[in-house]
Amino acid sequence: MQEKIATELDALLDSSDHPITTLANAAAFLFQNIERINWLGFYLYDGNKLYLGPFAGKPACTNIEMGKGVCGTAALKREIIVARDVDKFPGHIACDPDSRSEIVLPIILSDGKLFGVLDVDSAELARFGDKEKAKLIEIRDILARKINP
Repeated sequence: MQEKIATELDALLDSSDHPITTLANAAAFLFQNIERINWLGFYLYDGNKLYLGPFAGKPACTNIEMGKGVCGTAALKREIIVARDVDKFPGHIACDPDSRSEIVLPIILSDGKLFGVLDVDSAELARFGDKEKAKLIEIRDILARKINP
């Protein structure tokens, strides 16, 4: 993952934009600039479940129950989850059969509320390691700041 990706994303996004606009531009930019991924997007929390937000890649699942699959589990626990092999993740929801690994980062706003999750999939097993996780945390934190300045 490019070192300057977070800096470029920060410059691209405007905190005065609507959150959906911010996420749409972020999804497009990140999908173009993160190598070896096949899907990147956001699932947004409505107080009960996650629903599909802006994304890049193949059509995706539209609703995810809290605690279900990688996204729902990450959202419920408010923890980053790295699934090195999605087939070994209990209850994995297979929206795209090509996805083999996944990282999901909850987006928590400054008031402590769950906004949603950033979900990144790859067709490679074990695509996301500590380096990618650290860079995606930086990206997630920029997004939270731009959504809720």
